Amino acid sequence: MSIVSDELVNWWGRARRDLPWRAPGVTAWQILVSEFMLQQTPVARVAPIWLDWVARWPTPPATASASAADVLRAWGKLGYPRRAKRLHECATVIATEHDDVVPDEVDVLLTLPGVGAYTARAVACFAYQKRVPVVDTNVRRVVARAVHGLAGAASPSAVRDLADVEALLPADESAPAFSAALMELGATVCTARSPKCGICPLTFCAWRAAGHPAGSGPARPAQRYAGTDRQVRGRLMDVLRASSAPVLRAHLDVVWLSDPAQRDRALDSLLVDGLVEQTADGRFALAGEGG
Repeated sequence: MSIVSDELVNWWGRARRDLPWRAPGVTAWQILVSEFMLQQTPVARVAPIWLDWVARWPTPPATASASAADVLRAWGKLGYPRRAKRLHECATVIATEHDDVVPDEVDVLLTLPGVGAYTARAVACFAYQKRVPVVDTNVRRVVARAVHGLAGAASPSAVRDLADVEALLPADESAPAFSAALMELGATVCTARSPKCGICPLTFCAWRAAGHPAGSGPARPAQRYAGTDRQVRGRLMDVLRASSAPVLRAHLDVVWLSDPAQRDRALDSLLVDGLVEQTADGRFALAGEGG
């Protein structure tokens, strides 16, 4: 058995979330911005920052003309600020090498800074209505359950996962809606924990038909944030985003007194990543703001 596309697309038309990047008139660039922001960050945190971002920088040249520091500051607390740096680089490449137009072919999208296999296909599908398989964690889970009868997806395999979804895609113009619906189903109904099988729109699900067999192996532990280098990097970036001028090292030292070695390691990594720079007089600033 396979997923019946009409069931899923019809459900999508009724139940999809009202997300700002799905509104009429949203451009391919603005969809690309949303995909950068949504990497490893929940929708609720992304939505307000995305709205502010596209109002301020609605096009690739507008984003490219902004300073790196302004981009990092606008990124706020979305986390993983290297994404902001790569998005800025991506805007510059689109503005200078693609006549301000986001490419519509997966192979070309993959040449852009910060654009990987998922993002390239998501933009081709959602911005340009291309019939291409789009695979994220939610999609892999739905396919594992509904098609293969498994409690959860196996370890990712690009070749296998893309082939699985390609085989499910409708041959007609409904393919992009089907892709969006498949992702939405995994995000809102067929969730990793406590799936809502009672409201699932699929008439047949192999996992449900098999009596919801449990998965094998230990459950994947939740990612820890407290006390990690990521948290320390975030604290350091908070100080620099809040200041309009380079700051003394002492202002950074006080954000993490419990482990000075960890703080120094986090600061060094921000310098290596090009997110922070040191001025000639030894102070620190966001990239592009050190003078």
